[in-house]
Amino acid sequence: MERAEESGTPQGASYDAVVIGGGAAGLNGALVLSRARRSVAVVDAGDPRNAPAAQIHNYLGREGAAPSELYGTGRDEVRSYGGTILEGQASTVRPNPDGGFTVLLADGRELGARRILAASGVRDILPDIPGIAGRWGSTVLHCPYCHGWEARDKAIGILGTDMDVAMHQALLWRQLSDDVVVFLHTAGEPDAGQARQLAARGIRTVAGEVVGVEGTGAAVRLAGGELVERDALVVFTRLEARAGYLADLGLVPAEQYMGEAPLGTAVPAGPTGATSVPGVYIAGNLANPSVQVIAAAAAGLMAGAAINADLVAEDTALAVASAAGMPGVSQAS
Repeated sequence: MERAEESGTPQGASYDAVVIGGGAAGLNGALVLSRARRSVAVVDAGDPRNAPAAQIHNYLGREGAAPSELYGTGRDEVRSYGGTILEGQASTVRPNPDGGFTVLLADGRELGARRILAASGVRDILPDIPGIAGRWGSTVLHCPYCHGWEARDKAIGILGTDMDVAMHQALLWRQLSDDVVVFLHTAGEPDAGQARQLAARGIRTVAGEVVGVEGTGAAVRLAGGELVERDALVVFTRLEARAGYLADLGLVPAEQYMGEAPLGTAVPAGPTGATSVPGVYIAGNLANPSVQVIAAAAAGLMAGAAINADLVAEDTALAVASAAGMPGVSQAS
């Protein structure tokens, strides 16, 4: 993936908003803010969650675009309105006595910010089975909406780690192919109702632990030695929030669930991305691990507009205080 170009920002540079994360949510938030004539810096580590994927789907007008193409265009658009793109990784964000924030980067640079938009996303924790990681995003898949059309009519396997989740996946993928197999692996046995559903839809189950994925597609090796040929294998990944740099603000990711199955972690935020810390906003997968690219971009728009409104309120209060000859007021929440 093309990397951000600007890495030599002066020490102590200060902005109306620092955006942490250069994916769809962060870039769209930065675009909104820069178009509102706010000074904005995007800190981009260059490792978006969907980097292994060849294409983005379900994004109206950008269907089939490569992730690198979308983000490269987005960076150019932010720059065109005066925004700054910084290559780097945030280590921590600390509150300042004046109500603003200091963003410390891993290379030692410090940035000042009146507001923070955290959009660093999540990381997929893959099942610890040989052969899965190297096929991730090509023949090892997770989302029928992201990859289903490309896998249509192929031989599809479902790796069972929780029976309710495996059922959910199997029935969705059965819409795309009539050759779907559930590898029970560690999920246990389907109950009577689940078994009836699988049988009615012509979905087979295969008992035994999966110990490897092999071949040019996603052939499944069982503990007993049997190899079951598959073109694609669907897995359930744990989605962990990339939020360590928010710890000094007291923002801690919370566990998310699909039914009773742990899905991963996310940082709690309101509809506009506002967190419990005044001046800090969240957008994209960091707030909602399951949203796709177009929804992440929309969340970035909402958060960017909310940050600008927050700053407008603060600027107005400061202007009123100045006109009245009053001392400066504290930062608005």
